[in-house]
Amino acid sequence: MSEEVTQRQPTGRDIIALALARARPGAGSSDAFMRRRTAVQHFPDLRAILEGIDWVVVGAVAARAYMPERATQDLNILVRAADEVRVAAQLEAAGYAKVAELGIPGAAFARPGEPEVDVLYGDQPWLEEALAAPGQDAAGFPVLALPYLVLMKLAAGRVRDVADVATMLGWADDAALDAVRDAVDHYSPADGGDLESLIYLGRRERGI
Repeated sequence: MSEEVTQRQPTGRDIIALALARARPGAGSSDAFMRRRTAVQHFPDLRAILEGIDWVVVGAVAARAYMPERATQDLNILVRAADEVRVAAQLEAAGYAKVAELGIPGAAFARPGEPEVDVLYGDQPWLEEALAAPGQDAAGFPVLALPYLVLMKLAAGRVRDVADVATMLGWADDAALDAVRDAVDHYSPADGGDLESLIYLGRRERGI
C-alpha cells in the first residue's frame, strides 16, 4: 500500500537559509548597473485620474525606485480600504473596467491597450505614514517608501519578494537601512532576524 507524501511548502525563512548557505561574495552584477534607476516600461499615470485620493505604487514598479528595473505586466497601487468605492468610480470614469477580484483585498482594472492596474485595499498599521511620505521613481510616480515596501514584501514571503528585499537592501545606504530597521522593529519585530540576514545577503552579493 503506497503512502501519500505530503510536501511542506517552503517559507520565506527557508529561502533565506538556503541563500545564506550558498552566498558567495561579489556574485552579483556590476555596481554601476545595480545603481541604475530607470522607468523604461510605461504605465498609466494615475495622478490626475485619482485626484483627491492618496495612493502609492507598490510591487515591482515601486521596486524600480530602489533597484534596477525588471519586467512586469501590471501596475500595482495601494490605497486605503475605505477609499475602495471612490477609487473604482474614478477609474471607471476614466475608461477603466473592473475585470477581477484579487486573491488579497483588491481588484484589477483594465483599459484597452494599457497594462492592467491592480488596486490593493490596505489597512496596515503603517499605511497612514506611508501615504503621507511616499518615495518617487524615475517616472515621478509616488511609490511606497523603502521601509514600508520591505514590510509588504516580508509579509508576502514569496521567492521574488525575498530576493527583491535582499537586492534593495544590499545597495541601500546606512541611513536607509536604519529607517528600514526602525520600521521592522516597530511594526514587525518578529522579522528582525530575517531582515538582518537579507541585508547580509544583499551586501554579500555586492561584495562588501
